[in-house]
Amino acid sequence: MSDITIVRDYPHPVERAWQAVTDPDLVPYRTATGRGARPVGFAPTRGTHFQLVAAPLPGWSGVVECEVLESRPPALLRFSWVDGGGGETTLVSYRLEPHSTGTRFTYRHTGFTGIGGFAMSRILGSVRRRMLTDGLPAVLADMDEHGRLRADSVLRTGRPS
Repeated sequence: MSDITIVRDYPHPVERAWQAVTDPDLVPYRTATGRGARPVGFAPTRGTHFQLVAAPLPGWSGVVECEVLESRPPALLRFSWVDGGGGETTLVSYRLEPHSTGTRFTYRHTGFTGIGGFAMSRILGSVRRRMLTDGLPAVLADMDEHGRLRADSVLRTGRPS
């Protein structure tokens, strides 16, 4: 199976986790590498077409075309995902549920087919595991009471103050 499913528990309320994964200003900080794609035109509203734009790599333009298919704040975001250069459409979902003293976050990316899809799912799966194990917890920890990244956050500079 080429689908990606990753489940993580965070010691933060669901509303805070929702903010961290849907605020366009926070999205680039979620990656473990700090070189996260920035969303262009994103809003967590059904029907919104947006792009995720990252630095291009050999054989990849750095652009992913997406459309929000379902949004039920603060519990579910589902969107299509297709390489800006063409290719198959896959589906991404973020499911957030109250759990113990925080949030259970379930990431799913489905629809990969063939050997190319298998390879892509392995690459994306590795990146997403780092994002959800290192990147998202760092953003959650550095958010202020208004849901923004603190001014003194190490994530802004990439090094401790």
